Amino acid sequence: MNQTATHPIAITESQFADEVLNSDQPVLVDFWAEWCAPCRALAPVMESLSQDYEGRAKIAKLDVDSNQQIAMQFGIRSIPTVMLFHNGQVVDSFIGVQPKAAYEQGLDKVV
Repeated sequence: MNQTATHPIAITESQFADEVLNSDQPVLVDFWAEWCAPCRALAPVMESLSQDYEGRAKIAKLDVDSNQQIAMQFGIRSIPTVMLFHNGQVVDSFIGVQPKAAYEQGLDKVV
C-alpha cells in the first residue's frame, strides 16, 4: 500500500482476505461507491477515525461497483454500509450514515 496509515486504505477483492479477514487488528470497512452522495458525506468521518485509531484498528474502503463479489458475499444491499470485522468475523454493522460516535462505540468494544 502506498497510502499512509492515517487515511482509510482502499482495498479490492484480491486484498480482502489479507487486509480484513486475516488482519491482526479490527478492521472497519466502508462499502461505498463513487456516485453515492451519502458515501461521500461519510468520507471525512472515516478519515477522522483512521487518525483516531491509528495503530489500533484499520479503516478501509471497498468500492462496491469494482468489487461486486465481496459486496454480494456480505449481502450489501444499500450503501454506505460499514462493517466492523474482528478476528475474521463481522462483529458490528451500520447501514447509512451514522454519527462518528456510533462507529467509535463499535471500535472501542474490540480495540
